[in-house]
Amino acid sequence: LATGPRQNNGIFYEIRTYDIKPAKMKEFLELANKHFHLRTAHSELVGFWYTDLGALNKVFHIWKYDNFAHRTAVRHALANDKDWQGKFISVVLPMIEKQHNEVAYLVPWCQLGKPPKEGGVYEWVTFQMKPGGPALWGEAFQAAVNAHINTGYTRLIGVFHTEYGLLNRVHVLWWNESPDQRAAGRHNAHEDARVVAAVRDSVRFLESQQNVLLIPMQCSPLK
Repeated sequence: LATGPRQNNGIFYEIRTYDIKPAKMKEFLELANKHFHLRTAHSELVGFWYTDLGALNKVFHIWKYDNFAHRTAVRHALANDKDWQGKFISVVLPMIEKQHNEVAYLVPWCQLGKPPKEGGVYEWVTFQMKPGGPALWGEAFQAAVNAHINTGYTRLIGVFHTEYGLLNRVHVLWWNESPDQRAAGRHNAHEDARVVAAVRDSVRFLESQQNVLLIPMQCSPLK
């Protein structure tokens, strides 16, 4: 089933997740920070993070494309970029255990945001919703997200729903000044009747949920 309404233009986001061999994680991060300017010369990087809690030895990066023809042109250019292939790809491929990507759109009621300052931590929360798309669960899900925003303890960066990959999946990216601020805010949210009511309504459509705490890379535009 279709995931439902999205923005009117063709812009989409590719979410790439790599599992790195534990013994190679430090080296991978160093190489990425050193050479990723070669990759960002071809298309816009939204953010690049490594996991700290919830999953280990993973990196997340999000790329913005104008449309699918744009992505095809970029992938072709990267395949022919000798510096990118020689200095980064050929070196890090043996370090990678698994790769996964998804194509996602921002939900129509969300603009991609930025944190108020550099530093802090990001939380990536993945919701697997019941089949039917936003026509079934969209309003309830939006209300639950807005209830958390209204508590003021966290900053929403973006809400993405998948077009390729597992459908009826929504990723929500949050920013907090620190893990302790996030923990205190979550505690207060759990005692907020508005949040409890909104989550109770939304969870009727939820199949599973997982989250990771992300640390931005030096080369990440979102820091």
